Amino acid sequence: MTSPQTLLLLGSGAREHALAEKLTRDGATVHVLPGNAGIPNSHPEANPLDFEAVRAFAQAHDSRLIVVGPEAPLAAGITDFFAGSDIKVFGPSRSAARLESSKVWSKEFMRRHGVATAQAWPFRSDNIAAARAKATELGGHVVIKYDGLAAGKGVYVCSSPAEAEAAFDDLQTSYSGWFSFLLEEKLTGPEISIIGLTDGHVIRLLATSQDHKQLLAGDQGPNTGGMGAYCPVPFADANVLAAIRRDIVDPTLRGLQTEQFEFRGFLYFGIMLTPTGPKLLEYNVRLGDPEAEVLLPALDSSLLTLIEATLDGTLAQQGVRQRPGAFVGVVLASGGYPAPKFPTGFPITGLDNLPSGVRAYHGATRRNEAGELVTNGGRVLVLTAHGHDLEEATTRAYEACARVTFQNAYFRPDIAQRPAPVLTATVVN
Repeated sequence: MTSPQTLLLLGSGAREHALAEKLTRDGATVHVLPGNAGIPNSHPEANPLDFEAVRAFAQAHDSRLIVVGPEAPLAAGITDFFAGSDIKVFGPSRSAARLESSKVWSKEFMRRHGVATAQAWPFRSDNIAAARAKATELGGHVVIKYDGLAAGKGVYVCSSPAEAEAAFDDLQTSYSGWFSFLLEEKLTGPEISIIGLTDGHVIRLLATSQDHKQLLAGDQGPNTGGMGAYCPVPFADANVLAAIRRDIVDPTLRGLQTEQFEFRGFLYFGIMLTPTGPKLLEYNVRLGDPEAEVLLPALDSSLLTLIEATLDGTLAQQGVRQRPGAFVGVVLASGGYPAPKFPTGFPITGLDNLPSGVRAYHGATRRNEAGELVTNGGRVLVLTAHGHDLEEATTRAYEACARVTFQNAYFRPDIAQRPAPVLTATVVN
């Protein structure tokens, strides 16, 4: 596959900004559907779930490659829609996307193929009393997961019966009608994100990274879509990665082959390093966000070349080079996020005064009638800093946070500053 002069990128957040920037550096002309106010070549009128309109746009711009950022078009079957055409889609089929779009189905896949993961019990909303009883039996030390797509917010991590009861109440309030959900045993240990490109047979991993899901410092408060990330992870050494590959990555690839899924895209493994070894928490079938905003600046190899190799079946011939140093990304969020409603439309200032080595990725921005850049959602910006080491990158990221302002802006003050964990021998043997 020759390098396309023009490609389409679907999505509207900071992940898509980072993807567009990287693919542009790699030599492509990138149109982003719909994009946002900070992403060049955005098309705000576009709907990435209107596949006929996406095809018309691709034909009008002579594009033969579509890169999918968020999960929704994949779960809706965009790869299947273009199958057999001259337009290639970087992303798994609808069936394979169930690894993310259904927590219950995903857990069953893990069990079928021997992927190390937590014990879990599926329930339906019409039998929530049985789930409450099971949570009580486990002392409230459970994780409750809504079965479908929930933009990173359908997960409740509970440490007591009272917290579990509150989680069940919120689950019933947030998701009306009939639905499924998963009750998992609560695991302990540090979490890391392992993300790579795969054709379903081989996988080429990007740098290790770590997300910060909770809203507040010290990993307190409600889960969000992610308040910041960094890479690489210092404690995820060769021994840790070998255990992860043996217990999680390789069984997953064997499962994809056994079930003959069409999977050519990003595959994300959310992993906890428990005292009894690495355990898989979840799959995503696309780049994580905000992990993408540190992983892509860290990637020295051409992402475009890796994508083409994945689609052409030549990924096994490709390696992945990383830039030296560390990368830290801090999310600037709207006050009130992740509640369903909060005020937006506030002018953003300071983006023209960033410290050296800092990039600003737009997540939820727009232009108002006066042409001002204003907030347009929860996670407004991600400020990503590069440094010689993690300490330097963190310092630069927070220098940037002090310079960029908008009304009610909020950011976690402790991204990339968790104490270094002490891993047991069981984790790596």
